Amino acid sequence: MAGAGCVAIGSDLRFGVQFQTLATDHKKVHRVHDRLYVGLAGLGTDAATLLATLQFKHNLYRLREERDMRPAAFTEALSATLYEKRFGPYFVSPVVAGLGDRDVPYLAGMDSIGAVETATDFMVAGTAPDSLYGMCESMWRPGLDADALFETVAQCLLSGQDRDALAGWGAVVYVVTKDGAVARTLKGRMD
Repeated sequence: MAGAGCVAIGSDLRFGVQFQTLATDHKKVHRVHDRLYVGLAGLGTDAATLLATLQFKHNLYRLREERDMRPAAFTEALSATLYEKRFGPYFVSPVVAGLGDRDVPYLAGMDSIGAVETATDFMVAGTAPDSLYGMCESMWRPGLDADALFETVAQCLLSGQDRDALAGWGAVVYVVTKDGAVARTLKGRMD
């Protein structure tokens, strides 16, 4: 979700196979660098493999260009990586959140073969997109500062989890500002 000079990304902490919960502390949001995060919802093994590939590509970019990837460039690299595997795709739904030039929030999401969609307000993925869209549409407003953005994302995540049997066990929210990122863990439904 985008705010005024800040962006937030969050996820629940449940890791499961259909209705069976295997872990309650699974990390789905990953740091690329201080101003860029990627969320990987979907099959856990594919998310881990894709994350390793993305970290490798970002490290190569940093060695070659001597700077971190901008969010739009990272999104294009991620899209190309997914499209390369289109005949045997990674079963993930990535969401990219970061701050671009002049601290402009950047949000993008894509499907499993890399078709990119950008947004200026919010982006959702995972098992509960319908309930999350409804909550985000009703709670998001332009110009949210970092604290209000955190509160809005936290309420949307927790309300969306309450409407989805395949999500839960709390959540983690990262708020990225020009000064860095802050992660906060939320307690939620534990079933």
